[in-house]
Amino acid sequence: MGALRGDDSLADLLGQLAVVEEQVRAAVAARRAVDPEPDDAFRGLYLSDEHIDVLLRRGVPQTGARAPLDDAAHPDGFRDAGEPEDAGEPGDAGHDGAGEPDAPDAVDATRSRAASEELARRVENAAAAARQRGSRLRLRELARRCGLTDLDVHILLVALAPDLDPRFEKLYGYLHDDVTRRRASPGLALELSGRSPFDQAARARCTAGGPLVAAGLLVVEDVDRPFLTRSLRVPDRLTGHLLGDDRAAPALAGALVDAPDVGGPQVEWLARVVAAVPGPDEAPLVHLRTASGGDALAVAVSAARRAGRPFVALDLRVGAARLAGTGEVGAGAGGGAAPTEGSGARAGDRDDTPGAGAAAWLVRAAVREARLAGAVLVIGPAEAIDAGELAAVVAAATPGGPVPPVPVVLHGRAAWDPQTPGPVARVADVHPLGAAEQAAVWAAELGDVPVPAELALLRLTPSQMRRAVAGAWATARDCETETEIETGTGTGIRAGAGGLAGARPVPDAGRLVAAAREQNATGLERLARRVSPAVGWDDLVLPPRTFSTLRHLAGRAAHRGRVLDDWGLRRGGNRGEAVTALFVGESGTGKTMAAEVVAGALGVDLYVIDLSTVVDKYIGETEKNLERIFVGAEGLNAVLFFDEADALFGKRSEVSDARDRYANVEVAYLLQRIESFDGVAILATNLAANLDDAFRRRLSVVAEFVRPDAEQRLALWQRTFAGVPLTTGVDLEFCAKAFGLAGGDIRNAAVTAAYLGAADGQVNMREVITAVGLEYRKLGRLCLADEFGPYFDLLSR
Repeated sequence: MGALRGDDSLADLLGQLAVVEEQVRAAVAARRAVDPEPDDAFRGLYLSDEHIDVLLRRGVPQTGARAPLDDAAHPDGFRDAGEPEDAGEPGDAGHDGAGEPDAPDAVDATRSRAASEELARRVENAAAAARQRGSRLRLRELARRCGLTDLDVHILLVALAPDLDPRFEKLYGYLHDDVTRRRASPGLALELSGRSPFDQAARARCTAGGPLVAAGLLVVEDVDRPFLTRSLRVPDRLTGHLLGDDRAAPALAGALVDAPDVGGPQVEWLARVVAAVPGPDEAPLVHLRTASGGDALAVAVSAARRAGRPFVALDLRVGAARLAGTGEVGAGAGGGAAPTEGSGARAGDRDDTPGAGAAAWLVRAAVREARLAGAVLVIGPAEAIDAGELAAVVAAATPGGPVPPVPVVLHGRAAWDPQTPGPVARVADVHPLGAAEQAAVWAAELGDVPVPAELALLRLTPSQMRRAVAGAWATARDCETETEIETGTGTGIRAGAGGLAGARPVPDAGRLVAAAREQNATGLERLARRVSPAVGWDDLVLPPRTFSTLRHLAGRAAHRGRVLDDWGLRRGGNRGEAVTALFVGESGTGKTMAAEVVAGALGVDLYVIDLSTVVDKYIGETEKNLERIFVGAEGLNAVLFFDEADALFGKRSEVSDARDRYANVEVAYLLQRIESFDGVAILATNLAANLDDAFRRRLSVVAEFVRPDAEQRLALWQRTFAGVPLTTGVDLEFCAKAFGLAGGDIRNAAVTAAYLGAADGQVNMREVITAVGLEYRKLGRLCLADEFGPYFDLLSR
């Protein structure tokens, strides 16, 4: 076997396989020395009488440990019945038990044994020289990480040989005396290692209690066969690793994730934990509980980078979804396939593809990948892990087992159960990044591209920021034409050295903000109506006091990160810091439009709560629907808008029957939930007196909306008719002074007038007065001549 020039790791592997080859050569020679029918063309396919006689002459097996390939005349560890126990001892070298000279095949076995010992010495010398050169020897590195003994390494090499050299298939078939058994077996591995089949300690190396099977480096198949004749197989992923391939198995690679680099005291603490060598009773197991808006994945991978350790970050939900989408998961997806007793055979191990249990397979594959790379295992979300998978994760980090522990960081929203069997885990909470930390992540992800100021208003996790930047780049590439790239006339900035050749379009601020807003989840859309803001501050016509209150509300929501996190004003006790506002005013005074403007100023969407999907006649269901809204909103950059809030946040009453009690429970739940909410919520009502007094203490802002005065009404008429062709006779100043309508009523009248004049292509004063009269009747008001003045005759009778 020859190695690629300059590859010390491959040379070391092939050198050790060459030692195995010499041992196989000696075993083949030993077989020939005692073969009753060496020239039988059908050997291995049937048992002849002569072969049975040879087997019956075998007596009690030798039970003591012996040197490699000792007693070449009896390679199975048996001696002939009636043969003296001291036959073949060193004093009789060169003769068999009958005192006759050794057969040529026995002499060949002795020579092969000596050659293998000499070759082994040369391989060890070459490995020592390679280590002095600083070369990485993968097999020896793996043995150190997984706690493999010399016997374990030899068994692994015997099992690996047919995957690297097809000659071993035929040789193993010959040694097994069965041409169909082309892989190694525990019996053959023990024989080539010079161990007795009755050496229980040696046999245990091929069971689940040994490091080879426990670490997923060896699979024992055909478990229905006797132990010594079962098949040993090395997973394809391990073979690739030993040959220099650092890529994860394809089915696992789709579930591996990364996250941007973040800083902070928590990252520094975790870096020290994963970098330290654990004590004999200390498990490198950490559980990071993710608070709303936090990103434990980013903290974990950043800590691994700080510690100079590679990491394997597994997202179970992503992995299970990918496997289900590609059809690689059987009907039992989600459950783990249990190992067969005494072996490492599991469903889905073959060819490194999952079987029935996708999540269980992903966990096992990720643990093995972490061992191969000497990496920190980051796995989550914790709520997606069932009891069996959690046990496998904890076992990987547990000291004192057959395999040294792997540093494991488990993360998710679920809390750590202190009753979980196994070692005690370190537990920490991960909170959202502060404003300065978010700005640092944006700058790192965007590189030389300027960071738009609007991004500071959004509260995104580092992972969401990375996805937003990737989405903005993709949008910029799709929207730019080749002509714009060549001429430099596109709307985006261009990145790339050496002029425009090879330049790529860079997303502008609008695309970046749009991509960031797209990171919002869509779980709320079943219970709320999503509104993308299309109005701004200039569209509002409000009294100065109300306008300044809305500005304060938007600023309070925009700068929460700086005030609460950077300046340390966040309350303890895991209480929320919601920005809650109450809009009070008559119908049509602009409460809904103001909520949309505030959402637009924050660069987020407005979710209008749909009471028809929230309120349920069954007891407790309304609270469940509200909880879904609050939980979903905490993961969004959005503003919740509860219109007609008095329907939900009404006053509690005295309890006279069960209905009153359950109605009070609903209000009490809302009081508690608002206290722990950490988003932005706006409540609107025209019956403020009906709200429970306890809600007022929990409000951040109260904005009063009143009917507009004449000057404000004129501005409303003019803005509403801004795009409508009017005749010269339309007197909007008269309409503003004469008709005391609210903003919503003015808009309704303007829309009606537009429809009345659509057939003529323009709107005249008769149509405006007619529309106002219709609006008066809707409101239950009389159309008086004193109000309509000179235009009273234009009203339709």
